Amino acid sequence: MAAKQQPQILVINPGSTSTKVALFNGPTKLIEESLSHFPEELGQSSDIWGQYSFRLLAIRNFLARHKTAPNSLTAVVGRGGLLKPLRRGTYLVSQAMIEDARRGVQGEHVSNLGCVLADEIAREYDCPAYTVDPVSVDEFEPLARYSGHPLIERRSLSHSLNLRAAALWAAERMGVDSETANFVVAHLGGGISIAPVKGGRVIDVNDASSDGPFSPERTGGLPLQPFIDLCFSGKYTEKEVKKLVMGQGGLVAYLGTNSAAEVERRIEQGDKKAEEAYAAMAYQIAKEIAAMASVLCGDVQAIVLTGGLTKSQWLVDEINRRVRFIAPIQILAGELEMEGMAEGVLRVLEGKELVRQYEVEDQ
Repeated sequence: MAAKQQPQILVINPGSTSTKVALFNGPTKLIEESLSHFPEELGQSSDIWGQYSFRLLAIRNFLARHKTAPNSLTAVVGRGGLLKPLRRGTYLVSQAMIEDARRGVQGEHVSNLGCVLADEIAREYDCPAYTVDPVSVDEFEPLARYSGHPLIERRSLSHSLNLRAAALWAAERMGVDSETANFVVAHLGGGISIAPVKGGRVIDVNDASSDGPFSPERTGGLPLQPFIDLCFSGKYTEKEVKKLVMGQGGLVAYLGTNSAAEVERRIEQGDKKAEEAYAAMAYQIAKEIAAMASVLCGDVQAIVLTGGLTKSQWLVDEINRRVRFIAPIQILAGELEMEGMAEGVLRVLEGKELVRQYEVEDQ
């Protein structure tokens, strides 16, 4: 008897200067490429939607290079962006989702392109398009929504895809049930999201665009009164302030680079300023991890570190020495976003999880 054919899944993950794509045969990744976009292309676009056409062309060229035949794809999945608040899971891309992505219902981010690119390729290959655990997954418990003033509610916007994938990975590695285990998961990249994951649900998380630890290029949370003074000083426009917080903050502001490798090189050469700034970032990450452990009342099976910065042993060691009293640390170097999207679609295709419909989802 012939072996059952595995689903062929195309994964699309738009980033700030590239579009990552991968072809999966069931759970096995066959090919992954990062399709870089020229600075002049990106510079000519006034917003992310001006980038749609050349990103789409790059994906089509990738498929042509790898001789991906018509009707050969079972599904296409794109990174989920700042959509309306949703429960975790795998969603069928719909017109309502695409319209919300284009309107930027919770803000504009390059991840909003994911579902639209996936939908177009899926139409060309006559298969369904999905998105998995969008940035806007919101399973906050009530106390997490309080900010300190009723005019501003804390929002659940995070690296939810990688947070959930890392929690599932840790549960499998430790031989525990992901639906009952508790983890603190820290996604450490250009932006930093740290979350208590309770039985698979991200029940709290810092907003990586405005809160939590500073990162290679973001400020994280800032002292409020001095920040208000800065905003009304007349020295900066609104656009410049937003750029200062996201893009020109963190290590970029302190050291002029967003490269962890470059910072470590400076430390090895005896640069005390670089060492102190890098240690301060580790200090703030550890402090946020401890805060999120308190959300779980200390009932934490493991602290999971994931994302690109976990490749920095210096940083990992510095975090570990401050938080190892809470729970053992599990390291998932890099990230699982591509695998997380493919596995989310597989769970639906194999009947292990019901597909979610964007229009009818409630909180």
